[in-house]
Amino acid sequence: MNMSFDVPRTCTSAWHIEHSAVRMTMLTETFETYRPLLFSIAYRMMGSAMEAEDMVQETFLRYQTVPPATIASPKAFLGTVLTRLCLNRLSSAQHQRETYIGPWLPEPILTRDDVYLDTTQQPILHESISFAFLVLLESLTPLERAVFLLHEVFEYEYAEIAEILDKEESACRQLFSRAKKNLADHRPRFKPTREQHRQLLAEFMRAVGAGELDGLMRLLTDDVTMWADGGGKARGAATRPLHGREHVARFLINSTRLPPETYHAETGEVNGEPAVILRAGDQALVVFFIEIKDGHIRVIRALANPDKLKRL
Repeated sequence: MNMSFDVPRTCTSAWHIEHSAVRMTMLTETFETYRPLLFSIAYRMMGSAMEAEDMVQETFLRYQTVPPATIASPKAFLGTVLTRLCLNRLSSAQHQRETYIGPWLPEPILTRDDVYLDTTQQPILHESISFAFLVLLESLTPLERAVFLLHEVFEYEYAEIAEILDKEESACRQLFSRAKKNLADHRPRFKPTREQHRQLLAEFMRAVGAGELDGLMRLLTDDVTMWADGGGKARGAATRPLHGREHVARFLINSTRLPPETYHAETGEVNGEPAVILRAGDQALVVFFIEIKDGHIRVIRALANPDKLKRL
């Protein structure tokens, strides 16, 4: 006897809806497990939190379209998709940065209590989020940057990286070697303590705020360089790097002559290091980073492009 039964269409639809909802919940939960890692890689790759979020979201959209049974390792799959998206975006970003008004600097981000940028576990995670290090990464090719970050910072094996980039493992080792040498040649040899950094930053802001030209010049090295990123949207931002103690000091004092009641300065942890943020109310106007050599300031980076200060 034929004992087959027709399943009512409404039950079939309900089953599919429920099955799809369960599948989406599982996909989302798995993805959220890796979201901090994906954002951390993308931010270091792109130098922009906004672009990093775009890359993470696009990775999730592509993850949804792939049957789960075909994914042996969600971490490997997501890392591959994200890295390739970043490399594609960097190709177009290079042209945008070449036509950018004035110096281009990475987008700063508050790092205290940020679960996406936890730097407490490994020193390399802390160093690789610093503003100076993000600037150094810009000197690498996109492929060198990807290999260096994946291997040195996020501890991927060369075999994994080769699969992610669709390259030979030997080629990945060569890319890593070139990247590491390039970065080593430009890293400062001696880093001040956090307290020394914070103290010199406070002295710097006191001198700038008081308009003390001589006092400010005493804090700077003879060959100090200042980079100011206004993106053509900030009043008074220099469109070229400034060099030399007197030139930099005079520019700083002249460009920060604002009525004291219109802004206030605060020290915050930005990109894992002390930085000064000038605010008008809750709105960030500019953030200052410094690099120190032999107890003096050798590099100043000021970021005033409003589009890059939204997360501050």
